[in-house]
This record gives sequence, structure tokens and C-alpha cells, in this order.
Amino acid sequence: MEKKHLALKKLLAAVEKELLHKPDRKTLDRLSLLAGFQDWDSFQDALHGDASADENYNKKGSTSG
Repeated sequence: MEKKHLALKKLLAAVEKELLHKPDRKTLDRLSLLAGFQDWDSFQDALHGDASADENYNKKGSTSG
């Protein structure tokens, strides 16, 4: 029974570690693209500032001229 308890404890620790793991920058940039932003920094600026996704897209993503 003690072996099962230790194995379960190790499994739980591994799952908790993975759940608390912060995604890498590439993943955050891709998620930001799905939300309509150019990158993670732009998303954070809009989240904590006054910018919107439309303003961000037009400012950085516009190629018309």
C-alpha cells in the first residue's frame, strides 16, 4: 500500500508542476495572434492600457499606403 501511496504522490507532484508551468514566449505570441494581437507584448499593452485589438492591428499590421 505504501508503494501505491508514493507513486500517487509522485504523480500528483508531476501534474501540479506541469499545471503551474508558464507557457514559453512562442506559445504566448501564438495565443495573442488568435486574440487579434500581433504578439504577447501588444496583448499585454491592450490588456493593461487603453489600446484595442483594432488599434494594434492597424498600427503594426497595416501594409496599405
